[in-house]
Amino acid sequence: MTAPDAVPATPRDVHAESGGVGEPLLRVRDLAVSFPGRSGVPMRAVDGVSFDLHEGEALGLVGESGCGKSLTALSIVRLVDEPPGATAPGSSVRYRGAELVGAPASRLREVRGAEIGFVFQEPMTSLNPVHRVGRQVAETLIAHEGLSRGAARARTRELLARVELPDPDRAARAYPHELSGGMRQRALIAMAIACNPSILIADEPTTALDVTVQAQILELLARLRRETGMALLLISHDLAVVGNVTDRVAVMYAGQIVERGPAADLFRAPAHPYTEGLLRAVPSIERRDRRLAVIPGRVPAPGSWPSACRFHPRCPYAWERCASEAPPELPLRGAGDAAEPAVSRAEAPDASAPPGDRARLSRCWLVDEPGRRTGRGYAEVTA
Repeated sequence: MTAPDAVPATPRDVHAESGGVGEPLLRVRDLAVSFPGRSGVPMRAVDGVSFDLHEGEALGLVGESGCGKSLTALSIVRLVDEPPGATAPGSSVRYRGAELVGAPASRLREVRGAEIGFVFQEPMTSLNPVHRVGRQVAETLIAHEGLSRGAARARTRELLARVELPDPDRAARAYPHELSGGMRQRALIAMAIACNPSILIADEPTTALDVTVQAQILELLARLRRETGMALLLISHDLAVVGNVTDRVAVMYAGQIVERGPAADLFRAPAHPYTEGLLRAVPSIERRDRRLAVIPGRVPAPGSWPSACRFHPRCPYAWERCASEAPPELPLRGAGDAAEPAVSRAEAPDASAPPGDRARLSRCWLVDEPGRRTGRGYAEVTA
């Protein structure tokens, strides 16, 4: 499959091009979040997620619904209600070197919105239906920037114009139900960037939008990133969306990251069978004769995860080892060939730590035994 066109590098993308020198802006390590199960045993919905996000970088977090992507994003800014949720001991989320897990509520309020902006799912329901759109954007400026109401209204109009709403004054006076889905999504983006955050987390920003509007929203995010130099964490189940916007991609399955690496390399040669299945299920205009892959089954619910490799019941390449031994994140030798054998353990980087920007890791025993991939594959259906 041909990788989607990438967004051109910006001046603050030097990190992505140079191999990842410098302290990350956001450093997530061993993030685990659990909820009470029916039997009283906690169920981990996010289990040991680790990644870095550097200034000016765009990272995509992809996977099917139910894999833990949105919960991971909410946990970064501590928006998961505790209880019933619980962040496991040992979890760490460091923003500019300061720990957010366990931080006081006052510090979290300073970070949310002002330093880390968040575009929530479902633009139809994320705005308060009983308040005008302009007031909701202005509230962010009043809370974090200390602006007067008059100054906040003026700044709100500038923000709505910046996200290319056709009539900013009318949009500011409107209630959410008076705007289309694409216009509501632009208003949410305006609210998220109001305080010039260093990081923008966009959770499924194109869900429920038609293809034309999706393209406009993606171009808007790319333009804002170029203009402001903010880092972007883009969460989606749509690999075509992620491939067109991000520098690196992390693929989630059943609460874990199962593959990660530079977007172009991952799209060109997926290493994990789950990533392979996701990519082969994407329709292609260029290859209309190509059949689409079908990944059998569904994502297991927390508390029902298979032992060892969590993907092995759905994997066309699985063998005995996959059902008996859980694979760690294994490094690949080359960025361009998923079939290359792993580097030796002595030469490999610490597999428990997130990779540098040019590294490839896969949580699959096929890295050690690539020959088992031949001769089998996913069932296919006509596109």
